[in-house]
Amino acid sequence: MASSGLVCETDAWKDLKAHVEDIKKTHLRELMSDAKRCQSMMVEFDGLLLDYSRQCATVDTFNKLNKLAEAAHLKEKINLMFSGERINSTENRSVLHVALRAPRGSVINSDGKNVVPDVWQVLDKIKDFSDRVRSGAWVGATGKPLTNVIAIGIGGSFLGPLFVHTALQTGYLDAKDISPYPEAAQLASSRKLHFLANVDPIDVARNITGLNPETTLAVVVSKTFTTAETMLNARTIREWISAALGSGKIFGFDVVVSEVSLVKVVEKEKSKEVGIIPEAVAKHMVAVSTNLTTLHYFYTQLVEKFGIDPNNAFAFWDWVGGRYSVCSAVGVLPLSLQYGFPVVEKFLQGASSIDQHFRSAPFEKNLPVLLGLLSVWNVSFLGYPARAILPYSQALEKLAPHIQQACPDDSVSMESNGKGVSIDGVPLPYEAGEIDFGEPGTNGQHSFYQLIHQGRVIPCDFIGVVKSQQPVYLKGELVSNHDELMSNFFAQPDALAYGKTPEQLLKENVPSNLITHKTFSGNRPSLSLLLPSLNAYNIGQLLAIYEHRVAVEGFVWGINSFDQWGVELGKSLATQVRKQLHASRKNAGPIEGFNFSTATLLTRYLEASKDVLKEDCTVLPKL
Repeated sequence: MASSGLVCETDAWKDLKAHVEDIKKTHLRELMSDAKRCQSMMVEFDGLLLDYSRQCATVDTFNKLNKLAEAAHLKEKINLMFSGERINSTENRSVLHVALRAPRGSVINSDGKNVVPDVWQVLDKIKDFSDRVRSGAWVGATGKPLTNVIAIGIGGSFLGPLFVHTALQTGYLDAKDISPYPEAAQLASSRKLHFLANVDPIDVARNITGLNPETTLAVVVSKTFTTAETMLNARTIREWISAALGSGKIFGFDVVVSEVSLVKVVEKEKSKEVGIIPEAVAKHMVAVSTNLTTLHYFYTQLVEKFGIDPNNAFAFWDWVGGRYSVCSAVGVLPLSLQYGFPVVEKFLQGASSIDQHFRSAPFEKNLPVLLGLLSVWNVSFLGYPARAILPYSQALEKLAPHIQQACPDDSVSMESNGKGVSIDGVPLPYEAGEIDFGEPGTNGQHSFYQLIHQGRVIPCDFIGVVKSQQPVYLKGELVSNHDELMSNFFAQPDALAYGKTPEQLLKENVPSNLITHKTFSGNRPSLSLLLPSLNAYNIGQLLAIYEHRVAVEGFVWGINSFDQWGVELGKSLATQVRKQLHASRKNAGPIEGFNFSTATLLTRYLEASKDVLKEDCTVLPKL
């Protein structure tokens, strides 16, 4: 994208800066008394209702924010993204996760080629494969159906699919079919989906404990098939399967299986020797990796060398950022294996609905644009450093982690927009990005709501669901369990907005020594998003809203939301440490090339763990 200067240099930015003082003089109690204003700050689209009237903003504020969007060329940048331009300029890539859920027959070009047919070719392949696995046409090496799936990946390859899985997995199974979407849970009956992300061997043990390798299928998700954590976990699961179901040579490696159920693996590179794919690996492991064409033959070789039949590899493309990849084979394959492709297709349709809305709706009615502009207002003008994501549904418990994704590899919000320079490499003279955190429902109320009510001012996103996936109404209770939950959903935003004054407390005869302790300043901004239900379609909508919100923030701030150089330095240094650990354990070599502090820590670690981490130790539980 061509340089257009820093957005803070525009008149629109300066006008908003001057406007801040006017807003600080006005309390939300006063703003909420204006019914016309509140009505203007409610937007409906495709069953969703957004109420942002409890933001510290007036109608004039949004007029000024719209002018800022114009000054930042927001509409032009949105169109460039959908047109397949290489807006990720630091990596010279298009940003086309919208193509992953585009309807069949759509046209979305990248480098002059319509990528939608390629997307649907992979989707059709996923449908065929997942149908065969679920029907029992594809079985394991011993002839048993594969009813357990372990998806091995990290960052966006983990948190996005986990969010969708968690939201879908609970459905009401009553014959009356009173739930909004019981089909997902019914279709997943007797099947289990696991996610292995952390390289910590405890995570491996937790995922395989109780599983039978004969009925387990592993999906290895790595864009390049070189991600260190993912590939170590993949090799661990490969040997767990081989130990139980057979041993043999695996492309370029010797596999040594001990006589007991725990395994010891010795990997020795062979000189261009081509081994035989053991049926255990070929039948029990598949891959998701970057476009497996002749242009990416190197990655195909890595998949094949690992022992996975390239025919059982599912492609995605370099124009898919890891944190935006849940709608690619990264998420669609494991989710289709669990719930069936038709359920996942509805999820894609929900995301596509928001894509079209984002591209075409006027800004004053555009959900992602409104949310993005509000974030810019709260962060860069009102100076709030954080945002709380508060879903009032336990089924959305993984929403906040997916949005924040404070993990080593990928993230939607903090890693996308946690930048200190513009897309042109100019240091930013203003704050960009925000700290995201959250917890579902009343759990959050008993963990950190004290902070947001009486401590730091933190804008909040309240997300509620009209129909529960598990409706419970106990005889004799005033309200149903879901009504009790939603009572808090409706009350908390008002509590934050209005607060409680010393005068009110005096009228309630609160002792004078407790007045200051029980005073709530109020004037704490929030917004409310109400979903009709938590079916696959609505979950797709919710995911796309937050994806595009992040893009809007980045477009206005003038940063690149689609690269992630911030994690590379730590990974590079970890490689050096890894080499040192190997050398020290193998040859007892000296620790070299590290500062005094790190060298001291490494020495203590090596000394204290030398009896625990022997070369032949194993960490996998007995089968």
